[in-house]
Amino acid sequence: MTEQKRLSEEELKNLEEVAKKVRENILVMINAAKSGHTGGSLSPVELLLTLYEKCMTHYKEWDKSPEWENRDRFILSKGHASATLYATLAQMGYFDEQELLTFRKLGTRLQGHPTYGLLPGIEVSTGSLGQGLSMANGIALGLKLDKKKNQVFVLLGDGEIQEGQVWEAAMTSAHYKMDNLIAIIDRNRLQIDGDTEQVKTLDPLDKKWEAFGWQVLEIDGHDFQEICGAIEHAKELGKQKSAPVMIIANTIKGKGVTFTENQASWHGKPMNDEELQKALQEIRG
Repeated sequence: MTEQKRLSEEELKNLEEVAKKVRENILVMINAAKSGHTGGSLSPVELLLTLYEKCMTHYKEWDKSPEWENRDRFILSKGHASATLYATLAQMGYFDEQELLTFRKLGTRLQGHPTYGLLPGIEVSTGSLGQGLSMANGIALGLKLDKKKNQVFVLLGDGEIQEGQVWEAAMTSAHYKMDNLIAIIDRNRLQIDGDTEQVKTLDPLDKKWEAFGWQVLEIDGHDFQEICGAIEHAKELGKQKSAPVMIIANTIKGKGVTFTENQASWHGKPMNDEELQKALQEIRG
């Protein structure tokens, strides 16, 4: 893969610091709610940060911006990782960071799964796994019919792509030559019941997507340089091949905290106060 965009050392350092802050906020808000998905929220941090900081056109003023119609669209198909999206949006200035502490509480705008109409930055309601790519297809096709240049991004979990609707959607994306659609798989290889390959084998994942008519790239999902390069390359590759592009991002579930990394038991479990302090200390170094 030829990188289309190189991040400077200063940009990389800044992203690394912001990632620490986002991970801290994820853990604090899940702890405050005493509910949430720790492991799967920590694995895609670098992916979302790179998208919002470097690769996606978006407006923190949301529908109040005069340029709102020109925004790219982002869909979090693995909606149970909403804490990552909320923490990222707060970091981007969509709403005050203090509101993160209302996560999953009665009357909050920060529902357990992203809910359309409550919070700036949420394109569609997600969380029923396997549906995000279908939603992205509809949006991408609509934009193409309107001859718009907006890009559509969707983040899927690897566990959810065991569902049949995903593969029907994959055929649809290729059939309609959706060159404005870039999907990313958070390939952390763990789901609620354990190893994805023991639950239902996914590998060889790249060849499966290629067989469905997609262009496929594979990267380290925690390397900002690789992520940025892949996304920028995907934008051009889709146009060149008149096809959707899949980025398989190899990640670590529970990334950033030693005792949660690669542990399926942390899929949907919040930290207690003692665990939180230990985790925050490790993240802050």
